[in-house]
Amino acid sequence: MATVAVTDATFDELVKGSDVPVVVDFWAEWCGPCKQIGPALEDLATEYGDKIMIAKVDVDSNPNTAAAMGVRGIPALFIFKDGQVISNRAGAAPKAALKSWIDESI
Repeated sequence: MATVAVTDATFDELVKGSDVPVVVDFWAEWCGPCKQIGPALEDLATEYGDKIMIAKVDVDSNPNTAAAMGVRGIPALFIFKDGQVISNRAGAAPKAALKSWIDESI
């Protein structure tokens, strides 16, 4: 499964209402570290397949969700399970570190 673009309007339905754990990446086009982890998240989305969803929220286009989640810096990553945040982290990380974090959390 590829990453899924999520908006303020679709966040509750797609993320909080998901039957599988969701990794949410709050990012922006102008953010260098966001661009660094983008390919790793795409790879992980493919590797995990239907086991998890990786969602991307562009903070410039969707400021309400970012504000509601208390995002102050990007990239900001959250893992949701059963509609609740179970883990979060900030900043870029290598693919292996992201995979370990996801595996430990879910």
